[in-house]
Amino acid sequence: MNSRRNKDGIIIKSVSHSYKTDTGVLPVLNNLNIKIPYNGFTAVVGPSGCGKSTLTKLISGLLKPDTGEVWLNNEKVIQPKPIVGMAFQNPVLLEWRNILENVILPLEIVPNKLSQLEKEKRARSLLSLVGLDGFENKKPSELSGGMRQRASLCRALVHKPEVLILDEPFGALDAFTREDLWQVMHKLRKEEPFTGVLITHDLRESIFLTDEVIVLSGRPATNQYEIKTEQSDNPKLESLFEPKSIEMLKNLRHQIEIAQDNQGNKS
Repeated sequence: MNSRRNKDGIIIKSVSHSYKTDTGVLPVLNNLNIKIPYNGFTAVVGPSGCGKSTLTKLISGLLKPDTGEVWLNNEKVIQPKPIVGMAFQNPVLLEWRNILENVILPLEIVPNKLSQLEKEKRARSLLSLVGLDGFENKKPSELSGGMRQRASLCRALVHKPEVLILDEPFGALDAFTREDLWQVMHKLRKEEPFTGVLITHDLRESIFLTDEVIVLSGRPATNQYEIKTEQSDNPKLESLFEPKSIEMLKNLRHQIEIAQDNQGNKS
């Protein structure tokens, strides 16, 4: 069995995928190739409808590609895998369970040998890490949107997934709360390492949180552009106003415009 340091992370190899619709076949992804190293974090951006959410379903095993292969840590994905954690724009917390019980939920589903006390200890540790001490017994409706999203991130990480998929997790939040959670994500990544994929429409978010940004072309999407962000050990929001960041954002916006134009021409 391979040690953790010898695992390859995420490999998307020549993947194509289509959907059957009432008007015929809709190609969404076309010969897509992505490689994310173990414990790497990559953002995927592109025009609306280019297949970003489809990509998350392929990585998690909820969909199978028409052609090509998806590999997670040296294992081919042929079905949903417990090593994957997911967080979405809508936290989808269960109102009849308190926050602690919501966070523990994956440990009730994914096979493990933890006692109930150990599960609670694990959940409380994560809640403390994201600043939710004292809110364990609250119901989701008693928390703000940002606090609910913090709880959702804890739930996604509680079973120590090796792969974390974030599908626009901060898209519905106000700017101040969103930037606060960006800082939380850096703390989580340092304390709870994972190989990550971030789907986002926020280009500032993409360069602040991840090691690499991939721009997908217009549908059917393939690789159009990639850029390394060169994260520092202790990133500050002020870095987004530095010349290097401004240039990266300019390049990414230009690439998105190209993708949007190409998608429009194919429609």
